[in-house]
Amino acid sequence: MSILIDKNTRLIVQGITGRDGSFHASKMKAYGTKVVGGTSPGKAGENVDGIPVFNTVKDAVKETGANTSVIFVPAPFAKDAMMEAADADIKLIVCITEGVPTLDVVTALRFIKEKGACLIGPNCPGLISPDKSLVGIMPTMIFRQGGTGVISRSGTLTYEVVYNLTANGMGQSSAVGVGGDPVVGLYYQELLQMFENDPETDSIALIGEIGGDAEERAAAYIKEHITKPVAVFIAGQSAPPGKQMGHAGAIISSGAGTAAGKIAAFEDAGVPVAKEPSEIPALLKRKR
Repeated sequence: MSILIDKNTRLIVQGITGRDGSFHASKMKAYGTKVVGGTSPGKAGENVDGIPVFNTVKDAVKETGANTSVIFVPAPFAKDAMMEAADADIKLIVCITEGVPTLDVVTALRFIKEKGACLIGPNCPGLISPDKSLVGIMPTMIFRQGGTGVISRSGTLTYEVVYNLTANGMGQSSAVGVGGDPVVGLYYQELLQMFENDPETDSIALIGEIGGDAEERAAAYIKEHITKPVAVFIAGQSAPPGKQMGHAGAIISSGAGTAAGKIAAFEDAGVPVAKEPSEIPALLKRKR
């Protein structure tokens, strides 16, 4: 099985006529994702690589039965795009756009939850269930279908960990990039629960980074609720306090959010922490 997306996912691409939207719409379609439509106001009736374009998400849902949306619109319009998707009864919204103002995300996320939908991102690479569906910008050639679930705040480190998993004969059930902004949608705890409940996921790789307390909360959740093997890598172990490292959420403030604190929390929960991403496969095999 997989979580969140599979062969039944029916995807629309918001911003499909833009440079990034059109490029990745074709990539997702080529992978086998059912890309049933896209939106671009004022361009209804056109198509991108054979994918029909609609003016609004509601029009797209009505005509195609779409249940998932991926957003490639510029940051100033991302809030409206996320809320439009939720209002059209899209149940999974994936926002790739980076640079979305935090208060915009707060507003959109509240509306999305009220509508009973889920958000991945913003500022994320999306997600993939290998050989089933791709929603986002992940490089498909490194993924193989298998039993390891992957959750990550970092896009690039996701690819490094997945490459090492695949090279060691460990395929993936699903891989989810949650995004590195201070406020995002689904996070560690929700995704850990999904992987725990997925009968075909037999282990979990979690990739965290400095800043915030999400990893500490994930460690506590794993200790109480997760029965499957988990291995972790924390990025930014040498980052000095007060310096942002890559993501808007990756900053140590007032002594909180340090790599040392996160590593200690996972070790207290009995979860091994890799010194390098390449160690993840061996740690998971050892825990099985």
